[in-house]
Amino acid sequence: MNTNEATIHKFYTAFQQLDYATMQSCYHPEAVFSDPVFGLLDVHEVKAMWEMLCTRAKNFSLTYGNIQLLDDEYTTTDWKAIYIFSQTGRKVENQIKAHMRFKDGLIIEHSDAFSIYRWSKQAFGLTGWMLGWSGYFNKKLQLKARIGLQKFMEQ
Repeated sequence: MNTNEATIHKFYTAFQQLDYATMQSCYHPEAVFSDPVFGLLDVHEVKAMWEMLCTRAKNFSLTYGNIQLLDDEYTTTDWKAIYIFSQTGRKVENQIKAHMRFKDGLIIEHSDAFSIYRWSKQAFGLTGWMLGWSGYFNKKLQLKARIGLQKFMEQ
């Protein structure tokens, strides 16, 4: 197993245990992250995001696999999280493809790709089904997520 693959296992095993501190240690000091809900985050924001998500997780489980080492820097990993979305109390089963780039054995770029419409239907029910496909809804969702993260970081 090479260093990048070991970091992936360390990251997702920690995530399974909601161990945000170990997850945070997998990031390079200049790391960036993006996903459809939070948008683009710097290293401080992504570390806070994982802490927030781990400390608030309810009925959480995670599986991961299909790790693809594309070259010396780039990888993809499939993972699935099942949890209760705290805002609505609805169960979400989110299937995600992580794209990571590594530097010095640490994650320097991390992008999680998933269907925001599929996620919205689960998280918000009828409202997500009716509006989750729209750019307006997605921009409002991202703004609310970013405001929530900033408030968490200020505590």
